[in-house]
Amino acid sequence: MPTILGQNQYGKAENRVVRITRDGTTHHIKDLNVSVALSGDMDEVHYSGSNANVLPTDTTKNTVYAFAKEHGIESAEQFGIHLARHFVTSQEPIHRARIRIEEYSWERIEAAGEGKHSFVREGRETRLAQITFDGEKWEVVSGLKDLTVLNSTDSEFWGYVKDRYTTLKEAYDRILATSVSGRWRFNWTDDEQEMPDWETSYEETRKHMLQAFAETYSLSLQQTMYQMGTRIIDHRGEIDEVRFSLPNSHHFLVDMEPFGLKNDNEVYFAADRPYGLIEATVLREGCEARIPVDLTNL
Repeated sequence: MPTILGQNQYGKAENRVVRITRDGTTHHIKDLNVSVALSGDMDEVHYSGSNANVLPTDTTKNTVYAFAKEHGIESAEQFGIHLARHFVTSQEPIHRARIRIEEYSWERIEAAGEGKHSFVREGRETRLAQITFDGEKWEVVSGLKDLTVLNSTDSEFWGYVKDRYTTLKEAYDRILATSVSGRWRFNWTDDEQEMPDWETSYEETRKHMLQAFAETYSLSLQQTMYQMGTRIIDHRGEIDEVRFSLPNSHHFLVDMEPFGLKNDNEVYFAADRPYGLIEATVLREGCEARIPVDLTNL
């Protein structure tokens, strides 16, 4: 049976690059994990093995490090834009570049003396960015993962469907906890538009997300998730779409009756699995959803 080649791409994945910027005795650090994927006129390398149109993946790796030196790393998004533009405009066979970036946070250690060059790895979330360029249009999706949050009260869960297999008791005061994995898509798509301030946008989006989580009296994790997305859309005009994947990190009251003790919402067992997994997209009205439903590889 004859076959034809479908979608294909190639590149160098997980290039770890740490960029130190020296401002006198004060140093600044950017720590990224950069993955490059390129596609275009690559049929012949699959059909005959001809590498005539192939930019080696080793070259893409070297480009990441060279650009960190030549352009610096202002933000994950800006660095990805530099790379994507370079690959598409410098290599005729390459029609599309996708750059995925994870950013790891470091906190400065304040110490005696003039030097400010010591850091400790923060226990924050991992920042994410995906930049795609086809020579004309941009798509920038930012996000985060492993942002662990918890409300110790102001959460209920009751009134749900019950059948013969239901054993869960209704809760009118419970812990609500999750590890947020979220992505948001910008409406900046071409060079004629004013580019967002990527660093400010990330910090403000994160702030609104956390404020919505803290301020929502929750009757379900779905309700809280929708409020988180809505608050981002309402306050950040550069963002049209938000996608969340939220595991419900269950906390169950420990039965203290065998010990003759009353557990008044004080001692819980934190179960890491199985867990409820709540996912949804929140869109600006009139906009189309483009972030994939499965965030596993985004």
